[in-house]
Amino acid sequence: MMQFDEGRYKEIKKNNKKAIVLLSGGLDSTTTLAYALDRRYDVIALSFDYGQRHKKELENGRKIAEYYNIDRKVFKIDLTQIGGSALTDDNIQVPKRELEEIVDIPSTFVPSRNMIFLSIASSYAYVNDIDNIFIGVNAIDYSGYPDCRPEFIKSMQDSINKALLKNIKIHAPLIDLSKKEIVELGMELKAPLHLTHSCYEGREKACGMCDSCQLRLKGFMEAGIPDPVEYEKYPNWYEEWYEEYSDRMKKKFGEV
Repeated sequence: MMQFDEGRYKEIKKNNKKAIVLLSGGLDSTTTLAYALDRRYDVIALSFDYGQRHKKELENGRKIAEYYNIDRKVFKIDLTQIGGSALTDDNIQVPKRELEEIVDIPSTFVPSRNMIFLSIASSYAYVNDIDNIFIGVNAIDYSGYPDCRPEFIKSMQDSINKALLKNIKIHAPLIDLSKKEIVELGMELKAPLHLTHSCYEGREKACGMCDSCQLRLKGFMEAGIPDPVEYEKYPNWYEEWYEEYSDRMKKKFGEV
């Protein structure tokens, strides 16, 4: 597996172009981190322990920060006090639906989550003289969360700058990309996608059936690359594709 060039990272740090990257430990935020580093930002990663069902993502975030040898700060906030989401209330099940049914806002939506995260990130940016915040939101292959849309990001940036009287730029480099394009970008940037975890269930292996798993698998499939993480179960359409992919590889390279 390709490793990050630590010598190049030391060179980046000398440039003093500082940025915060919101790092959950999933595919999108990890690709966003790789994107910011590739553009020579001196990065600190911010993660959030908010009482989420899929707390495993925090462990993956730690591994990814270690992989890149960057600083990471974890903020602890308790959104279970609000509840109302399958990610913050154990009494609400994570929905399992077909890929074509991923249209309406699901019960995994955590109200105002990105607004809260960006507010905390902007406060940290203000105190530490940082002018850039990167967030891995996406408005193409997504579950319909309203706080992942371009109009929200623009509005949030305007509000932050008015609240702080400081020009802080919110970068959302993935917002107009499909999951296929995000996977391709991550591979191009040599991001450690094998360390990421996107599943809402939060078990050791990804469930393969929640919205997040299916959208992720769809992206890898359309990019023509098998997903490197382990799943409990795969959707039928991915299993069929993977069987065809394996047959092609055997014909090309022979039995291993």
